[in-house]
Amino acid sequence: MKRHVRPYGDTTGDGMVQTSFTLPVPFGPKADGAAQQLANRMGIDPAMVVHSHPIGEDFTFFVVYGSVKHVVDLDAVRVVEREYPLLSPAEVNTALKKLLRRKLVVVGGCIGTDAHTVGIDAILNIKGFAGEKGLEYYRELKVVNLGAQVSVPELVRRARAERADAVLVSQVVTQRDAHLLNTREMSAAFREAMGDRRPLLVAGGPRFDPLMAGELGVDRVFGRGTTPGEVASYLVHAVRTKKGPTA
Repeated sequence: MKRHVRPYGDTTGDGMVQTSFTLPVPFGPKADGAAQQLANRMGIDPAMVVHSHPIGEDFTFFVVYGSVKHVVDLDAVRVVEREYPLLSPAEVNTALKKLLRRKLVVVGGCIGTDAHTVGIDAILNIKGFAGEKGLEYYRELKVVNLGAQVSVPELVRRARAERADAVLVSQVVTQRDAHLLNTREMSAAFREAMGDRRPLLVAGGPRFDPLMAGELGVDRVFGRGTTPGEVASYLVHAVRTKKGPTA
C-alpha cells in the first residue's frame, strides 16, 4: 500500500473531489459565484458548481466538483482498529456460555434528553440492523432496553439492580456537544457509585470519535454503521480479556 495518496476521480492521482453544502443566499448566478468562491478557499481549484437548487427563498444547496492539491499521509492516520474477530451469533453464545456459565446482562438506553432510540434499538432489538439480528436474539444475553430519555441516576440504579455486565448508551443529539457531556457524566456516576466493580461502559452514535473512549471514561466507543454483531463480538472479547488469557 502506498504511503501518500490523493483523491481519485477520472485518473489516478488527479485529486478530484465532490462536496455539497448550503449557503444562506437566494438561488441565482450570485449564489453560484459565492459557492465557487467558497470552494476555491477550501482548496478546490478549479471548482465547478455542477448542481445548485433553491431551498426556500433565502437558501441554496450546491454540489461542487473540482481538484485539490492536498496529499494524505497514511502513516499519520489515527483510527481504532478492531482487535477482535467478528463472531456469528452461535459463536457468541458458545463463548459466553463457556466464559460465564450464565447469561451476560446488558442494560441499554438513550441518556439525558435524547429521545432518538433508532440507534440503541438497532443494536438491542431482535429486528436488528443491516441484516443482523439485535442482541435480544442471542441466547446467552439478557437485554434490558430502557428506551429514551433515561437519567444517569436511573441508569446506574437499573444497572446495579440487574447486575449488569455491560451498559450501552446511544447518543444522537449532539448540539453543544451534549453527547460528550452526557457520556462523561454517565462514566463519572458509575465510577462514583461502583468504582472498579462498575460494568463495561460502551457509548455509540454517529458523531462519536472512537478515539475518545479514554477521554470520555468509557471502555469502547462505536461510531456510525456499527452492527449488532460487532457489539456482541466486542462483549465476548472484553469478557475474555477481563478473565485472563487462560479463559
